[in-house]
Amino acid sequence: MLEFKGRTALITGGGTGIGEAMAYQYAKRGCNVILTGRRIEVLEKVRKKCEELGVKAWCKTVDVESPASIDELVAWVRSEGHLLDFLLLNAGISQRALTLETDISVDRRLMEVNYFGGIYLVKSLKDMFLERGVHIAVVSSVSGVFGFPVRSAYCASKHAIHGFYETIALEYPQIKTTIIIPGRIHTDVSKNALDGSGKATGIMDPGQANGYDVNKCAAKAIRAIAREKHQKVIGGFDTIMVPFYKYIPCLFRLIARNVSAR
Repeated sequence: MLEFKGRTALITGGGTGIGEAMAYQYAKRGCNVILTGRRIEVLEKVRKKCEELGVKAWCKTVDVESPASIDELVAWVRSEGHLLDFLLLNAGISQRALTLETDISVDRRLMEVNYFGGIYLVKSLKDMFLERGVHIAVVSSVSGVFGFPVRSAYCASKHAIHGFYETIALEYPQIKTTIIIPGRIHTDVSKNALDGSGKATGIMDPGQANGYDVNKCAAKAIRAIAREKHQKVIGGFDTIMVPFYKYIPCLFRLIARNVSAR
């Protein structure tokens, strides 16, 4: 088994979904975890399970839309003397609305949550990153590779992730990055997705309900991080769209226009 014994990972969005599953994968391999998110009760649940696996675990409420909230997290990390080895940027939100029926406030919110919050945290900890060569793993999506209906703002935010973390890895050889590219994973992401007015849809997409197992996704992601892979596509049959987009773009567009966006 791959081991990270005695090392420390900070996970944004660590209370649910891929972030929660990744926390357990880190803990199983001896890695201490710092869990962040907006709901302390779900973070505490994950923290206790991680400690039962024999590691140290902490949780902090953080709103990645708020620079002030991120500043508080950074100050706490420094005051507690935590030295990070891994940063998993998982906090995110999706969208389910046609492009021209989506209010601009929704586009801005998705960029704040999915993109700006993460890069603000990275830049706030830049001295630690440069000194220690912290490994950044960021959860993107197949929607970060290509556009897809009713997800224009989500796609844009995930495309931005690829541009930023590919560049930082080229500029600073001591900083490793792994861009995790999931397809449809069985989580509540579609329930929490925003409609055109900015309200959560509360609807589980059939594709999401039948999606790839989140624990299998996390296991594959942790192996990719351990092997310092730059990118890792993870999921079921739907991920075939990635090579279609790259090698047979006309076929990709035909499928994307006709496949159910749900």
